[in-house]
Amino acid sequence: MIEIKDKEDCCGCWACVQRCPKQCISMKEDEEGFLYPHVDSTQCVNCGLCKKVCPVINQAHPHEPLSVTAARNIDEIIRRQSSSGGIFTLLAEKVIKEGGVVFGARFNDHWEVVHDSTDTIEGIAAFRGSKYVQSSTGDCFIKTEQLLKQGRRVLYSGTPCQIAGLKRFLQRDYDNLITTDVICHGVPSPGVWQKYLSEETAHQINKGRFVYFRPFRKDEFRIINISFRDKYTSWKQYSFTLSLSKTNECGESLCYRRTREENIFMRGFTSDLYLRPSCYQCPTKELKSGSDITIGDFWGIEHIMPHLDDDRGLCCLLVNTERGQALVNSIDAVQHEANYKDIIRYNPSLVRSSEIPSKRMEFFSGLPKYGMLRTTERLTRNPFILRCKNAIHNSLKKLGLR
Repeated sequence: MIEIKDKEDCCGCWACVQRCPKQCISMKEDEEGFLYPHVDSTQCVNCGLCKKVCPVINQAHPHEPLSVTAARNIDEIIRRQSSSGGIFTLLAEKVIKEGGVVFGARFNDHWEVVHDSTDTIEGIAAFRGSKYVQSSTGDCFIKTEQLLKQGRRVLYSGTPCQIAGLKRFLQRDYDNLITTDVICHGVPSPGVWQKYLSEETAHQINKGRFVYFRPFRKDEFRIINISFRDKYTSWKQYSFTLSLSKTNECGESLCYRRTREENIFMRGFTSDLYLRPSCYQCPTKELKSGSDITIGDFWGIEHIMPHLDDDRGLCCLLVNTERGQALVNSIDAVQHEANYKDIIRYNPSLVRSSEIPSKRMEFFSGLPKYGMLRTTERLTRNPFILRCKNAIHNSLKKLGLR
């Protein structure tokens, strides 16, 4: 029977829940808004399968990729809609065109992040773009196993710990399975995300700061789109965008867009305030997840291969297995050979876990009393001198003097 005594020992992959033959494990939310497995001891038969599939207990060994390239989609529309270079879409399209199924993370009707599947080209759009919230895996591992046994080809995408969980869940290798993970900084709390979304939506509507001159009720609007990585400004200086539409017949819409430095949720995320405890000692760094392909942003490309930098998005594409290489070779993408050490240098999250911030406990203790916006603003505010320097820098930039 699996017991979570220290929360950093659970990455929330759901492998134990889905593998339990008695279905006596359920996921329950803790005070930080993360889900953890809880066992009904009256139903447990101590088979040990929950421990056998746990990617934290059963960690793999680090390794280096077979090949590394700077890559992008040749379709500029898809590239613009993607967080970086649009490579995932090409991989997914190839698998679906061959009769396969793709799993990925999408928003549900409540703007929670969940894992789901699609076997249509149109369905890939929901999986496109980064979502900086831990997704709920549900029963996707079970569905994947069923599809694989039916002979269907499956492309499963997720965070490294989710891919490691899937691999442990399956307990065998399938030739018709391709796994792809992302270079992961850490996963924020779903509970904190929902608090942020509720507070920010109400705050922006009531301020009437869009195109209106009177306060509005929250129920007058519905969220129609969220983008954590909006390239409206550029790829490197991306923005968080929240789009709302009025529920009446007029169909009026509102758009809240802020850079990652200005947006409260992104500031808290990049400050590591509300990452899952396991993220501070991630069990799947250094390509230990067992994925066939790893995708991330090719940060630092302006220093390494400046001729490729158009600030519209570029992927670093790491191929870890021969099976992954075969799929990458079959797609029509622009690729340039790159160096693994350069990826690590500018995207250290590939090999290093985030450090626990000193203000993390202060954040969660202040959250119930002061709310998400106020607590995060206070704990991530830059010193006065730095704020002045940034203001001067931005003014000079707008005037074209820098």
